[in-house]
Amino acid sequence: MVNDQSLASGQRSLGDPDLRYPLWPPLTSGCPATSTDTTAYPVEVDYDYDRVPAELFQQPPGPGLQRWAPLLPPLHAPGLGEGGTPLIELPEHGVFVKDESRNPTWSHKDRLNRVAVSAAAGVGAPGVVVASSGNHGASTAAYAARAGLRCIVLASAGMPPAVGSFLQSYGAVVLAVPSDARWPLLRRITAETGFHPVSNVTTTHTGHAFGPEGYKTIAYEIFAELGVPAALFVPTGYGELLFGVWKGFAELVRLGLARKVPRVFACEPAAGGPLARAVAEGLPATSVDVGPTDAYAINSAVSGYRATVAVQESAGRALLVDDAEMALAQRDLARSGLWYELSSAAGLAGFRQLREEFDGPVVCVATSSGFKDIGVGDHRPEVIGPDWAVVRHRLLEADIRC
Repeated sequence: MVNDQSLASGQRSLGDPDLRYPLWPPLTSGCPATSTDTTAYPVEVDYDYDRVPAELFQQPPGPGLQRWAPLLPPLHAPGLGEGGTPLIELPEHGVFVKDESRNPTWSHKDRLNRVAVSAAAGVGAPGVVVASSGNHGASTAAYAARAGLRCIVLASAGMPPAVGSFLQSYGAVVLAVPSDARWPLLRRITAETGFHPVSNVTTTHTGHAFGPEGYKTIAYEIFAELGVPAALFVPTGYGELLFGVWKGFAELVRLGLARKVPRVFACEPAAGGPLARAVAEGLPATSVDVGPTDAYAINSAVSGYRATVAVQESAGRALLVDDAEMALAQRDLARSGLWYELSSAAGLAGFRQLREEFDGPVVCVATSSGFKDIGVGDHRPEVIGPDWAVVRHRLLEADIRC
């Protein structure tokens, strides 16, 4: 049995790695010493790596982030069996898919929220507050309910029907407000109620100090099944997932278990692409004007320094994929038996842009179920009569011989 005690030792600035802070409280507004009015530098959690038990990476695959407790912040809140998702080989597409839709609320965000809601419990907060109209809000509400904490979700009126159903079922307080009002309200609610923020509160993205640590477990699981892939293609909005998966592999190198990290490719909607701009212009993070896209879950106007670190340290790239490319990848994945929201198909769409050959397997991370797409709940099939001539006509239209 692996020791279930966290070896987290403190928080370290990504803006200046020599700057360190105590583990508690989590710095939800980034590094106070290096951040400026225009760029917020996140902090990351540091660990006593010399004490990591040798048997930690000898466990059989399975759910529950507590199995990785030594390399996570303290897990003060109970879990829901998150993680342990399948890695599915798709030879017809030349990739493996890490299927994060199998998590308890059908998305990768459950890994983050097991850790972030644990932080809220650790500081004794009466509840959590999140600005989200998608996966993050649904997951936060679930983990708050599991921990016995109240949850406030600042959402927009256009949230997907499945997400609205999740929030209602978990008893979250949902406030639909104009999009640009969500973050000022989040800060005000935090100040007035003592609720713990589990989403971003800064100009460029920092997000929760502890939350992205949960994403490292995706790397641990891939390593247990496949070793180190040649490349990872990751749907990217703010870049927390991108950073977490990269850091997980970087830790495996630090522990002497792997020789190198995979190349990490961020896959952003072409309608925005703040990370692509930041990397191209040599900036730590930046903001852009975003255009319309159906990939709502990763349509971000701002990037964060975590994502820049992941791309640069892995010799990766920031790719821009448009809705047509994502829709084609989404369709092809569905025809392989995997149904994801449009944003989740960004990884495969990004992989298809590259002509280069990779010396080893490639993994695309698929983040969320197709049920989370906008408009899915409005789909109603046309009712037709049972007359065989009508049925046969429809079958022939679908290219089925009969």
